[in-house]
Amino acid sequence: MVVLLLVIIILALIMLDEKLGEKMYQSKRMQTKYPRRHSDFSFFMSGPHLFSDYFQTIREANHHIHVLFYIVKTDEISQQFFDLLKQKVQEGVEVRLLVDWVGGFELPKKMIRSLEESGIQFAYAHKPTFPFFLYKLNRRNHRKITVIDGRIGYIGGFNIGKEYIDQDPDFGEWRDYHLKMTGEGVNDLQAQFCHDWKEATKEQIKGKKYFPTLPKGAISHQLIATNGHSLEQKFIRFIHQAKQEIIIGTPYFIPGHDVMKALLEALQRGVSVTILVPLKADHPFVKEAAFPYFYRLLKEGAHIYQFYQGFYHAKIMVIDGECCDIGTANFDKRSFFLNSEIHCYIYDQKFVQQVKNAIQQDLARSERLTLDFWRHRTIWQRGKESISTLISGWL
Repeated sequence: MVVLLLVIIILALIMLDEKLGEKMYQSKRMQTKYPRRHSDFSFFMSGPHLFSDYFQTIREANHHIHVLFYIVKTDEISQQFFDLLKQKVQEGVEVRLLVDWVGGFELPKKMIRSLEESGIQFAYAHKPTFPFFLYKLNRRNHRKITVIDGRIGYIGGFNIGKEYIDQDPDFGEWRDYHLKMTGEGVNDLQAQFCHDWKEATKEQIKGKKYFPTLPKGAISHQLIATNGHSLEQKFIRFIHQAKQEIIIGTPYFIPGHDVMKALLEALQRGVSVTILVPLKADHPFVKEAAFPYFYRLLKEGAHIYQFYQGFYHAKIMVIDGECCDIGTANFDKRSFFLNSEIHCYIYDQKFVQQVKNAIQQDLARSERLTLDFWRHRTIWQRGKESISTLISGWL
């Protein structure tokens, strides 16, 4: 009886922390919408290809390196990354490294001290504090931004760790999408990094060396940063605009009521909807949380595929071959209402076709989910789905 009472009290305190924290931070949720820009882009689909280019760009830095990752680990590639940053500091380059507190939780204090002693400016983003510790713990800075000398930027789904370069046998090939940007849009990536850095450290970064005059590129695009606000409505507007085709790629598909309603309406007006998710899961329950949504979509004629050759982690939406969104946000309630995310909306038919070609390659290594498969799920699978539905807001 005493144990049950303690469990009830703990659950009540957790719920109170969540509710009061959400109420307090409601006014701080925001969207930063940068202007339409023109930049040039390189598109990466594999970790080995990306990090070969990424590390070389860092080696060539002359003035500053600004890095924000959700996850940085302690394995061999992470150590290579740290050693390279230390080398650049020795060459006189400013290095600022910002890591989400939860995503970088496994970084030992000794390692962080070593980074700081070498001259790297290190900080944690979204470090939880009292009051409302649990609510703050649940909010993550999920952005991945790198800016080199104010002239070259990177944004996308990759973090730093061995799984991202296909060296984790539990996942095999890690499929993700990342962008390298040159041109005027880099100023906006820099502005967002500086905003997040100031939020974490109180240091304001400004000056011509950080924000040089940059040339226009060939591809029209827009960066949008969200902080638990407006992303759901942005996705709904995108879906409503679709006339022919919607393609969604995501590792986690937990869209919630309003986005789901928009997708069903799109199917009912004759729009083709294709959804690509991983076959295997990297977190408990997230895969099962998607299945109740899949059933309703399949009934309306959606095409749902599960990537089986490794792990699919890309975050992509394509609308009618006219526009695509590549960024850090998953298609789930956590990205919609809790995380800090950043998106790059690209309005260029030629580039969008390049992205669609990549998606077709991934679909060719995926299996199609059918209603028959859904109907023959085991009792164990159905039970996990029920639990996942209850906790979907925290997944």
